[in-house]
Amino acid sequence: MRNRLRVRRRIAVAATFAAVLALAGCGGNVGEQETGDDSSFPERGINLLVGQDAGGSTDLTARAVADPAGGDLGQTVTVLNKPGANGALAAKELAGAKADGYTLMVFVGSLAYITPLAVPADEAVDINDYEVVTGLSQDDYVLVASPKSGFKTVKDIVDAKKAVKYGTTGVGTGSHLSQALLFSQAKVDATAVPFDGGAPTLTAVMGGQVDVASIQLGEAQAQIKAGKITPLVTFAEKRPSYMPDTPTAVEAGYDVPVQQSRAIVAPEGTPKDVLARLRTAFEKAFSDAEYKKFNTERLLTPNELDGAALVEQWTSSLDKYRGLVAKHKIDLSEN
Repeated sequence: MRNRLRVRRRIAVAATFAAVLALAGCGGNVGEQETGDDSSFPERGINLLVGQDAGGSTDLTARAVADPAGGDLGQTVTVLNKPGANGALAAKELAGAKADGYTLMVFVGSLAYITPLAVPADEAVDINDYEVVTGLSQDDYVLVASPKSGFKTVKDIVDAKKAVKYGTTGVGTGSHLSQALLFSQAKVDATAVPFDGGAPTLTAVMGGQVDVASIQLGEAQAQIKAGKITPLVTFAEKRPSYMPDTPTAVEAGYDVPVQQSRAIVAPEGTPKDVLARLRTAFEKAFSDAEYKKFNTERLLTPNELDGAALVEQWTSSLDKYRGLVAKHKIDLSEN
């Protein structure tokens, strides 16, 4: 009988000791587990979606920031190109991904604040349906022409009094909006010819398939320096320091301030602690010497805002562009 009691006491003591250990492993507070806190994140590699083709500004930006961010996270950040519809296809894939921080996207601002002006409401992408980890950078556009066209200024195009074809990097992009606004205000008979990204648009203007095109500065600068294309105006709010001799569209007399912007975005519902860990990693990447060099060489302006500030900025841009489109009676969906 005594042996049985001893055995029962030993079992009870063992059970109590196991319970204490279990609580210790939880930090002594079971409620903490319900916060979603996961100090082990990430435990595997992360996929970074890019809604544009390889080799373009967005793709190169993704690759430049992925390596240093992955270094801080201790995991590989793999860039996956999912081009189509100015990034809408990639955004749709992201929306359907598990909200665990292992699938992210380099989200272009034009998808949030210009594309909605060109597509039906049920096809528009809303940045509020995602979690913004951090802003990345801004990129200005420049209107370029082939030297063979003879165009050196917007006035040359106006004075030619003929219809022109302009290349865009896609329907509902900053490239599209900047030129639609410019030619509408200048009363130039102009037809948009959309391409899928900056590289084919640049090739088209150099090859004479289109008369002019609005290209991101980082993509156009090498050909400008080589004399293969002529810059007419930039669509920046003020002359970029690296193009001091090229006037802005505003200086030329047209209200066309249009910029591209990019951000790192996660699926809606991603835990706050995971978002915080990701933001820390990208903030450290912003200080990386090679990443800073990349921004300088590509003529990119840092726009490393937190999520709330970035959403506010993009929402303001959407309101501004919607107002300009309405004022000048432009229908982007027709081009």
